[in-house]
Amino acid sequence: MKIYTKTGDKGTTSLLGGTRVSKGHLRIEAYGTVDELNSWMGLLRDESPSTERYDLIAKIQERLFTLGSHLALDDNQSKVKVPDLNPDDIKLLEEAMDKLDGQLPPLKNFVLPGGATQVSHAHIARCVCRRAERQVIRLSEEAPVAELIIQYLNRLSDYLFVLSRMIAVEVRADEIPWKPRG
Repeated sequence: MKIYTKTGDKGTTSLLGGTRVSKGHLRIEAYGTVDELNSWMGLLRDESPSTERYDLIAKIQERLFTLGSHLALDDNQSKVKVPDLNPDDIKLLEEAMDKLDGQLPPLKNFVLPGGATQVSHAHIARCVCRRAERQVIRLSEEAPVAELIIQYLNRLSDYLFVLSRMIAVEVRADEIPWKPRG
């Protein structure tokens, strides 16, 4: 399989199903941002100190590929087979968050992102996840998008926030509370 096909040289690409659209199309932006998020998740996985977290992040990356395939599907090609996403995928994130949250001090303020490189990586992934969520919501206003995709991205961004806090504890980074002026 060749990496380059030259079919995108004029600024278009194919959706699953074959329809060609602009590379600037909202659908392409949505699944491209999910792909960007997947790369940030790979960085977090590489930095993971535990097998359990490593495995969870790998599962998340697999689900992000699933989301991407759903987002890349041409609206008129419902017969194209794509992997499934189900409520258990969201439940897995919720259970992981609950487990981490039970080990963290209560949150009383917003915290400033940062404190250590790994913490910052988790916050960047969280922000990219929120951007993907916004783009998918915009896409859903124009075309059908499974609700589970939006729910998954929403829950994943929450997980990434809790993960950033846990990483801060693990690397002994200070959580700096946001203190608004005035």
